[in-house]
Formats: sequence, structure tokens, C-alpha cells
Amino acid sequence: MGKMVDVFDGSPVINEKVCPAPPPLTCQPTTSYLQKGLFINRSPQAAHSSVSTATRDLWERLFDEAYGADVVIHTDHGGKIYGHASILGMASPVLKSMLKRSNGKNKRRSISIRGIPHDAVRVFIRFLYSSCYYPEEMADFVLHLLVLSHAFTTPHLKRECEQFLEKDQLNTENVIDVFQLALLCDAPRLSLICHRLILNNFKAVSATEAWRVMTESHPVLEKQISHSVVDADNRKKERLRKIKERKMYVQLYEAMEALVHICRDGCRTIGPHDKVPKEDQAPCNFAACKGLELLVRHFAGCKMRVPGGCVHCKRMWQLLELHSRLCADSDSCRVPLCRSFKQRSKKQNKKEEMRWKILARKILRSKSISGAPYFSIVASSS
Repeated sequence: MGKMVDVFDGSPVINEKVCPAPPPLTCQPTTSYLQKGLFINRSPQAAHSSVSTATRDLWERLFDEAYGADVVIHTDHGGKIYGHASILGMASPVLKSMLKRSNGKNKRRSISIRGIPHDAVRVFIRFLYSSCYYPEEMADFVLHLLVLSHAFTTPHLKRECEQFLEKDQLNTENVIDVFQLALLCDAPRLSLICHRLILNNFKAVSATEAWRVMTESHPVLEKQISHSVVDADNRKKERLRKIKERKMYVQLYEAMEALVHICRDGCRTIGPHDKVPKEDQAPCNFAACKGLELLVRHFAGCKMRVPGGCVHCKRMWQLLELHSRLCADSDSCRVPLCRSFKQRSKKQNKKEEMRWKILARKILRSKSISGAPYFSIVASSS
């Protein structure tokens, strides 16, 4: 059998910046301690436990040898486990109540734990003595131990079972069974993790035998899970829609910045009429500048005169009007038609005006900006 895991709480951690390093130990740990490979809080302990190895070995021997045992626990198929009433009663209030009601013969009390494999009950009782378990036994009986820890009110063991399941045991084949057990045993964290695993792998989970059995035995739970899957899918779609929408608003904001850049400073081969583009000009830092430059050139030279007009020119008109809704100072703005669109907006109907205001607010908020060198949320809502 492999190394035993000890989950007994060790001594508190000492702040190294405040306290000096402790002196070396005067003696080494006992041989039995190293042979058993005990762990405290899932990490190897050379000499950091507040309980000596001899004491731990004593608790193990007391359980294994049942010296002075005054309780016999009957399990399935005639199995018997011997224990001590004082230890069991202090470890579990449920066992304490059972022992008070039991009538023993020859001064030995008798209680029964049925419906659980004998070996699982033995692992459970040993844990009450020493807070230790073998990983192989935990892997074999973790679900039984979770039930026992809940039924006999041993939160320490319950926490260990939950952590063991979360870390090593959950998969698409057993998640339905573990989920139902977590709900019955009042393990909210474990049930939440199982629920997330079901949502993320619903197609694979719904094809398992455990899912088929659950739909027959617990149709209400199956219906609730199906509804949660639909809700999660809708939330995912809504989240993707908002991400896509925000990306569009960010692109519009960048287009507005590039438009101001072209009309005020000039970029490469295009700019205001009173500035000559520099041949050795550094590369433009505005990502939308190149595309907007092509659109401006087309807008300046387009000759299309057909009903409905040019699609590219319409887009340019919309960008110019959008800029006027965001511009903080139309009087000194170098963007064409900025002031004209600002005046025209005062004559629009309320519905159209509100639509532009909402668009302007969303564009500014997409960059988390309440005010900028060129744009203003106040101007957009005036």
C-alpha cells in the first residue's frame, strides 16, 4: 500500500521576515514516521508537526490493535470493527448519540453502519482516530466516505473528500453521480464544480449511462440541468454579442481619431490644404488611418450620380456626422462640415437625435473615456 496522507493541522506558518530561522533539531524523526510517509496538509513534514510521530503511531496502533475497545461496529456481511466510545463520541456527535442509545453486553456497546462496504467503514473509523488515510483507499471509497462524513457530521473528512474529487476524480462518466451525491450531502462547492463540468461538456455527459439513469429516476433534476444548459448557452451568446458590439465601437472611436489626425496634422500623402506632406514622415500610429485615407480619396473624387448614391460615400457622410456628435470644439475643428452637421443636428426630430446620442455615448464608453483631446461626452449629449 502507498504512503499514508495525514491531514492533521500543523503548526502555524512563521513570517520569515520577522522571526529568525529556527535552530536545527536535536533529533531526527523516528523510523516509523519515515516508513509510513506521513503528510501534513498534503505536504511532506520533516519536523514541523506540533504532534510527535510517536503520538501518531500510538493512535494508529490503538485502532489497529483495538486495545481496550468498548464498542463493536457491525457492517455488511457480518463484518466487525472495534473502537473506543470516548474517541468515537468526541469525533462525531452522531456516533455519540448512537452510543448513548446502545445497550452493550459484557460492557461492550454495539452499533451498526449498514449499506456501506466494510473496508470503507474501516477507513472512516481510522480517520476519526488519526486523521490519516491511504490515497489508494481514498480513491476506492471516496464516494462512500463523502456519504459517511455527511451522515456522521465529520466536516474535516468531508472537506478532504471534496478536495480529492475536485482534484483527481471528476470526469464526464461519473460527474452526474457525483453531482447528485454532492446535492444530497450538502457540498455546495463540489456541486458547483460538477455543474460547470456538465455545462462545458453537456454533449458527452448526456450520452453516458449515468445521464440515462438520472432522467428515469430524477426527471425534475434532468429538467433543471437542461434549463441551465440553455441559460448558459444564451449567456454565452449574449457575451459574444457584447464583445462584438464593443469591438465595433472601438473601431469607430479609432476611425474618429484617425479622421481628426488626417484633417488636422495630415498623414503620408493626404492632409489639410495648408500643409505639405513630409516625405520622411514617420509611420502612422493610427491603425484606422490607411483605410480611412482610401475612403477620403474616394469621397473627394467620386462621380456616381445614381438613385441611392455611392455606398462608400454614404459611409463617409455618416463618419463626418458622427464626428460632429463627438467633437468638443466645432468652431476650431479642422474636419470638414463639422460645424454644419452640429447645426443640422438641432433641427432633427427627437427620435433621430436620441439615436445619435446613444451611439456617441457607447463609442466613448468603449474606450473608458469621459473626455478626450478631441471628443467629449458632454458634447454628445447636448
